[in-house]
Amino acid sequence: MNKLLLILITLGIMQVSFSQQESAFTEGEWFKFKMSYSGFLKAGNATLTVKDTKLNDKEVYHVVGKGWTTGMIKWFFKVKDRYESYFDKQTIMPYKFIRNIDEGGHTKDIEIEFDQKNNKAYVNNKKHKTKKVIDTKPNIQDMVSTYYYLRNSIDITALKIGDEFKIDMFFDEESYGFKLQYLGEEIIKMENDQKVEALIFRPYVMAGRVFKEEESLTLWVSKDKNKVPLRIKADLAVGSLRADLEAYKGLKHPFRIVVDN
Repeated sequence: MNKLLLILITLGIMQVSFSQQESAFTEGEWFKFKMSYSGFLKAGNATLTVKDTKLNDKEVYHVVGKGWTTGMIKWFFKVKDRYESYFDKQTIMPYKFIRNIDEGGHTKDIEIEFDQKNNKAYVNNKKHKTKKVIDTKPNIQDMVSTYYYLRNSIDITALKIGDEFKIDMFFDEESYGFKLQYLGEEIIKMENDQKVEALIFRPYVMAGRVFKEEESLTLWVSKDKNKVPLRIKADLAVGSLRADLEAYKGLKHPFRIVVDN
């Protein structure tokens, strides 16, 4: 439960093809998610916001992700997380990543600068007052930019059940290999009772302290040009966590709703 935004963003990585596609998002896009614990207890909220800005004279997208606990949960386990990514508008390669979290008193304050040309990550751990330079793999992504990078590249017409896809992601001070499997399609009902055609994915995560097993996550993404994350379910080491899209605005493309005859 103490990984609300980490689950939302890292596991929102459900876009999976690398052919060039029409952009799925634009400046001004905003999502809000309702988090629930073990199926009934309101756990918190999370948001993702896309903005235009400049970084070192480069035109970039600045994405801010926030997560926080609400209701009874926050009285015995308070979470306040903030993640930021600055990435190139054309290539979606990250230049800067910020992770500032407080999860039940467990805090981190990390800032990473990426040198994509020389495959280096400059890690500034502000909490521990340390700085490191770490070698990275080519075309490395951070945990926020990964979602937008893959989301912008998916070709939903080419997906086949059982397809698996991989990408390299840098998190804190390490590179991680991420694998995702496409499971099929389903029509799901959202919080406002609207029905939406969805693509279903299964990411493979590290079992242990947070997740129950490697196949603990299931993701649903809208089957349209936006490829909106609609729902995420996670079996945790203790209990389960679910995120549902509660509100949105600023979508680049029409949001497809299933209309009953």
